[in-house]
Amino acid sequence: MISRSDCEAMDASDKLAPLRSEFSLNPGEIYLDGNSLGPVSKNVGVRVNEVINDQWAKGLVRSWSAAGWMAAPLTIGAKLAPLIGAKANEVLVADTLTFAIAKLVGGALRLRPDRNIVLTDVANFHSDIYIINEVAKWAGRPIEVRTINRNNLAQELNENVALVEFTQVDYRMGEMLDMKSITKMVHDAGALMMWDFAHSTGAVPLDVEGCDVDFAAGCGYKYLNGGPGAPAFMYIREKWQNVIENPIPGWLGHARPFDFELGYEAALGMQAFVTSSPSILALAALDGALDIWSKTTIAEVRTKSLALTDLFIALVEERLPGVFEVVTPREHKKRGSQVALRHVESYAIVQALIERGVICDFRDPDICRLGFTPLYLGFVDVYDAVERLVDVMNSKVYDDPRFKVRNSIT
Repeated sequence: MISRSDCEAMDASDKLAPLRSEFSLNPGEIYLDGNSLGPVSKNVGVRVNEVINDQWAKGLVRSWSAAGWMAAPLTIGAKLAPLIGAKANEVLVADTLTFAIAKLVGGALRLRPDRNIVLTDVANFHSDIYIINEVAKWAGRPIEVRTINRNNLAQELNENVALVEFTQVDYRMGEMLDMKSITKMVHDAGALMMWDFAHSTGAVPLDVEGCDVDFAAGCGYKYLNGGPGAPAFMYIREKWQNVIENPIPGWLGHARPFDFELGYEAALGMQAFVTSSPSILALAALDGALDIWSKTTIAEVRTKSLALTDLFIALVEERLPGVFEVVTPREHKKRGSQVALRHVESYAIVQALIERGVICDFRDPDICRLGFTPLYLGFVDVYDAVERLVDVMNSKVYDDPRFKVRNSIT
């Protein structure tokens, strides 16, 4: 049996353990919801206060130039780029994830004018599907959006497919897709490949360069800990820059924004996909959050992530045999940084866990979803979380009617 002292020994030898002190965590809580909203780090407060108290309060409008506000989408994009294996000039931070997807899908469809099918995953996050369907209406030609079983991609690809958009780590199950082989399959069919990295960036190693990815987008508020509603990022492979067009152009994507010309001429590189004035306070928070990556690597984080999730799965099966179905893949190469447990009473179980200080979330219809972020979680946290889960299940406290009342946010 795995003991708490075993987990204490793992924490004692964990080289990432000192990073926990970089975050503000509530005493007594075990935060297993970083795959939904990452906690605040100390550097976030430092950076935001610097912007408010110095750059904004004192510099005022001069800070657009003097403090680099205008360039922030590109400079923060360059800072984030190594986390996805991109070049510094291939990443832009702006907008939100849905808007980033809209821009990239709209631009990609113009690159394949003789093709009229977009493929996406029927298990994709719903916002991706909503925006892809809507952007398809802008194309100027009939576009068919097919939501498919991702395992049937090979059978669905043909000479009419313009674009494939998948999420690299399944938001419900935590399954990680093989980015390299899928991208190659799509390219072999003459189509373009776009990835949603919402549950990947900061959690698993990514190599857009080595996988020949065309386009990608991701959010800043999950494993990157950039704050609620943090700006998103988009990636455009260098070969497509100055070729793909921004379908939602704005003045800051213009080649000469302060000439105030009526006609639009796109700026060069990623600047063309800046649409409106950057949200400086939000960008400052994300910028501060990214500082943690100067103290570790994604490879170190991945090693610990797999150890944490292995431990959690082992403890659940040891302490609660047959109670839950672990639907997250056991194979490391197929697992993100979360574990999904299936149980008919998952919603009530999650509510009972939250009352006991284990913060996780529910995904319809029957998934208890737990995210493991190695930057601030320890192995004892995992042990103690399972102890509280055992208490919830053995006491059947989840049968209490108050835990079955659905909140608007789950």
